[in-house]
Amino acid sequence: MSLQISRRTLLKLSVIPAFGVFFATYRYSASVEPENIQIVEQELILPRLAPAFDGYRLVQISDIHMGTGMTQERLSRIVRMINAQQPDLVAITGDFVTHGDVEPLADSLIQPLRQLQTADGVMAVLGNHDHVTDADAVRRVLEAAGVHNVSNTFYTLERGDQRLHIAGVDSVWYQKDRLEAVMSELPEDGAAILLAHEPDHADKSAATGRFDLQISGHSHGGQVVMPLINRPLALPHHGRKYPRGQYQVGSMIQYTNRGIGTSFPPVRFNCPPEITVFTLRARGQVRL
Repeated sequence: MSLQISRRTLLKLSVIPAFGVFFATYRYSASVEPENIQIVEQELILPRLAPAFDGYRLVQISDIHMGTGMTQERLSRIVRMINAQQPDLVAITGDFVTHGDVEPLADSLIQPLRQLQTADGVMAVLGNHDHVTDADAVRRVLEAAGVHNVSNTFYTLERGDQRLHIAGVDSVWYQKDRLEAVMSELPEDGAAILLAHEPDHADKSAATGRFDLQISGHSHGGQVVMPLINRPLALPHHGRKYPRGQYQVGSMIQYTNRGIGTSFPPVRFNCPPEITVFTLRARGQVRL
């Protein structure tokens, strides 16, 4: 006696395991990987870094996206992780929010960011989502949180007569960047680091020959990266050339942080959130 199964029955039976795999993958991507925050350490030699800043610890986060997956509790945990790195400076490279009214989200950003502990403060620039939402409201949040907004300006750190410049440009996507204005005021001596939300701005900033390092976010590293081929499912405009990690662009290092939050959909797969810890090194310094 033979048992015959119709094609329709086979199709129905095949749907069950497929649905199970899809459900498990989605649950992991929405609930597990977004919590798997990785601390990525990078030691970089900056040719113009003054010896007084050798060993300087710069911690970067990006793309908080409060309101789409990010909560005050999660951000507070991230702040504690940052503080444990004993940073000299924290840099936040834009997209504090995703969309909607900023006011209901303000306290969820302000309270954790106020808890950041650094020697030289917290610097930030705005991202494209901050502009599409309400840039003025985001600026008020930064001020209330004690975060120094360096969009289209710079801040100079001093150790005696030696200097390190932290510069920034506003969102390239919305044509708010004013690199020429920054360059017109930026001193010629000392290493200069540029905060730019969109990483593909690196071609323009590297061409100036003035910046040793640009740090960016925006791409989320792809947010969903296909296994085996290790390729992002999709990348945003201005984030396709330098989507994640370290690059050499002319004489300038470009680093793209994967972000700590998510936009829509609020999932991550094979692309965990990232806190980057840069240890800056001056050329020619003896290290024991």
